Amino acid sequence: MAVLEIKNVTKSFGSLIANEDISLSLKKGEVLALLGENGAGKTTLMNVLFGHYTADSGQIMINGKKLVPGSTEAAINAGIGMVHQHFTLADNMTVLENIILGTEKLFALRTNTLHAKNKLEKLSQRFGLEVNPDDRIADISVGVRQRVEILKVLYRNAKILVLDEPTAVLTPQEVEQLFKILELMLAQGLSIIFISHKLHEILRISHRVMILRRGKIVGEVETKDADRDILAHMMVGRQVDRPVVSHLKPGRIVMELKKLSAGEIKANNPELNNIHLQVHEHEIIGLAGVSGNGQSILAQVLSGIQAPSKGDMYFMGEDVSKKTPRQLVRMGIGRIPEDRHEEGIIGDMELWENCILEDLREPPFWRGGWLLNEKACRDYSDKLIHAHDVRCKNMDMPAKLLSGGNIQKLILARVLSHNPKFILANQPVRGLDEGAIAAVHENLFAAKQNGAAILLISEDLDEIFSISDRIVVMYHGKLSIPIDVDKASSGDIGAIMAGDMNRAITLQG
Repeated sequence: MAVLEIKNVTKSFGSLIANEDISLSLKKGEVLALLGENGAGKTTLMNVLFGHYTADSGQIMINGKKLVPGSTEAAINAGIGMVHQHFTLADNMTVLENIILGTEKLFALRTNTLHAKNKLEKLSQRFGLEVNPDDRIADISVGVRQRVEILKVLYRNAKILVLDEPTAVLTPQEVEQLFKILELMLAQGLSIIFISHKLHEILRISHRVMILRRGKIVGEVETKDADRDILAHMMVGRQVDRPVVSHLKPGRIVMELKKLSAGEIKANNPELNNIHLQVHEHEIIGLAGVSGNGQSILAQVLSGIQAPSKGDMYFMGEDVSKKTPRQLVRMGIGRIPEDRHEEGIIGDMELWENCILEDLREPPFWRGGWLLNEKACRDYSDKLIHAHDVRCKNMDMPAKLLSGGNIQKLILARVLSHNPKFILANQPVRGLDEGAIAAVHENLFAAKQNGAAILLISEDLDEIFSISDRIVVMYHGKLSIPIDVDKASSGDIGAIMAGDMNRAITLQG
């Protein structure tokens, strides 16, 4: 008997049908992968399962019993645990405090810490999830935080785990360790729904794959009968070929950082510590590193949001350390921000308005420097939307209603329309499907071909290796020397990401 059955579930938001007549099942000890384009309905379906949403029709059965709809408490009591892509941990609390948070009665006189510690220790030993219950979350690594998130749901006696992009911020070594933990869980009878855009991980860990497209189940395949091409084709409904990197002869130095430091001082070290970097024309440098090692502050410095505390930043030979974001854009620096929703668009504004955000007070969009030329703005936006295949109802719709992939296309259209000389591409394909990833990479390759220098910041080593010419690694605010992409393996880069900075020197020779 299946431990989970979703039967004919439909969920709509107004006229938008997010899930249409979806049925699937999950067996004991099985990993079922859910695969689909952005906006395909995966997250909505899982929110229905976990009680965040109530389905319009259909039902969910857990071990043959109907699950009460629209109740997270009922879902948890039925043994469903959800581990979200973005960790939901309180940094100022300990591991144990985070795990037991919400599990005791509100008016209990005291917390039974000894019982909680004993239960946590047994779970840690049973599933190989080693943690120190007294460590503060702020002081532990990303990989250990992932273990804490899993322990949180196991502590609540979960038998069915929903893992949403669980490897997004892990090193290759941490990913492999996570998969070993998942295999141990499966051997002990747990079942897993695994959501990921990383096809090689789906092929590595799952037993079956179900594909959603536009809210419907469009296919199912046994993992042993699938490969990357088959899954990509089923997901987007057509053949997807990622562009192949071609290494070009580097040109002039476009962006140069010299002895650059910035950010808060932590343990006598700034967040960015004495950075040296050169990015040339016709070159993509991939910057790898576990999240939180200084990438965000580096992106802020390169965007003009924060000035360095020491050192210099040169663009085409000119010191731009104190330039504003507007000045940098006008000089020829393009920015694809890390958070496309918060930093890349203004969600409540219309598409055409978002297209001209970086051209305010520039001709031909302004008359006399103070009056908006709406026709010129709309004509320009229409060209960008069609040239970059931004799929939308019309240019008057709010930008927040676009899927993640189409928001990214809109940002790329706006940035690349100025033919920037330097492009900061910060996590440009995070959370995107195969079709959208291919489109983003094609645009970056075209910019590189035209002479742009590109710094790619990514936590996805597949992306780093597939489009970079050279790789640098950031660890605790310091940057490794650049390594030619053909001189390193993912294991090498993973080791440097974990702190073995001398390996970069050895590899590059």
